[in-house]
Amino acid sequence: MSFKSIIQDMRGEFGSISRKGFEVKFVSGIRSRSHRVVQDSSAVATIDALKQSCWVNLPPELLRDVLIRIDTSEDTWPPRKNVVACAGVCRNWREIMKEIVKSPEVSGKLTFPISLKQPGPRDSLLQCYIKRNRSSQTYYLYLGLNQASTDDGKFLLAARKCRRPTHTDYIISLNSDDVSKGSSTYVGKLRSNFLGTKFTIFDAQPPHAGVKVTKCRSTRLINRQVTPKVPPGNYSIAHISYELNVLGSRGPRRMHCVMDAIPNSAVEPGGVAPTQTEFLLGSVDSFPSLPFFRSKSIRTDSFRSGHSSVPSEGMLVLRNKAPRWHEQLQCWCLNFNGRVTVASVKNFQLVASPDNGVAGPEHENVILQFGKVGKDVFTMDYQYPISAFQAFAICLSSFDTKIACE
Repeated sequence: MSFKSIIQDMRGEFGSISRKGFEVKFVSGIRSRSHRVVQDSSAVATIDALKQSCWVNLPPELLRDVLIRIDTSEDTWPPRKNVVACAGVCRNWREIMKEIVKSPEVSGKLTFPISLKQPGPRDSLLQCYIKRNRSSQTYYLYLGLNQASTDDGKFLLAARKCRRPTHTDYIISLNSDDVSKGSSTYVGKLRSNFLGTKFTIFDAQPPHAGVKVTKCRSTRLINRQVTPKVPPGNYSIAHISYELNVLGSRGPRRMHCVMDAIPNSAVEPGGVAPTQTEFLLGSVDSFPSLPFFRSKSIRTDSFRSGHSSVPSEGMLVLRNKAPRWHEQLQCWCLNFNGRVTVASVKNFQLVASPDNGVAGPEHENVILQFGKVGKDVFTMDYQYPISAFQAFAICLSSFDTKIACE
């Protein structure tokens, strides 16, 4: 039997369970108890069927070679769901796939849910797009730019806008059908002040070791007990501010992003940004691992107060790239390389702000760009050292109403 036929035969055996096997473990935490029993029994039947197949006694060296071939050949979505299916077969396969599949920084691919919390590729922008639903005030992040695509394999994150008396929250979730802080797929949120000029991005889990969280009386757990190593709470990872436009002058918005958990040296050649390797929770047997805690009004002390391993003067600061005035078009222009087609005050490009005003080549690279391409459709392209989650949250701040800035 040729190696190609081995892979095809292998796909034939577990290919049909690729979506079921992944969704069983992914959705079981967000359904009702009755649904969960059905899902769990289906998962057991699927695994038992696979154990009876010829692949259970496959030599480890050959198994690794086969999985490497699958990872190499299935490099785009939706076919890449087969890679996720391989990691969901059993613990042994999972450990092998975790070694084979590289982070987005190296591979430029988004494979597992944790990839959304890891920095993007170093040498190119990872292209995504956002769809806005005005009626439900929800936002959906997809991989690539195919406006007609409804394939769930390309869905990345969802956010829902929640207005409060003194602020606005954007709840971010891995599940498009359950966007709430009580969901087991809650990954973080964006919070604005009353004027919509200052925003804070909160992560549902620590961005790096040593981060502390200040809890209040309303802290409570749901669904499962969280491991003591991960205190329940929201961890401040970035602050976004928009300059006030008191005089009402025409022009683009001016914004600054302070990335609390990313050192300024990350944009330099050889620089390193913190990289999360897994979702942390008490049960290590579930895949993918997801946080199962909720905090109604948890606040973190600012990293500037000393809780971050990154000194305040060493944090990465992003600023919007200054556009140029086009005399013939009579408008402000930025070069989006064809990724943005509709003029909008929301459009922006972020670059690293230089220390002491001395700019190097690394400060000219666009780290995040966001722009309009159609009604309620926007492109979002990002790269190292920020993650898809951080980029999505920053872009959500551009959707918020800013009366004092325009």
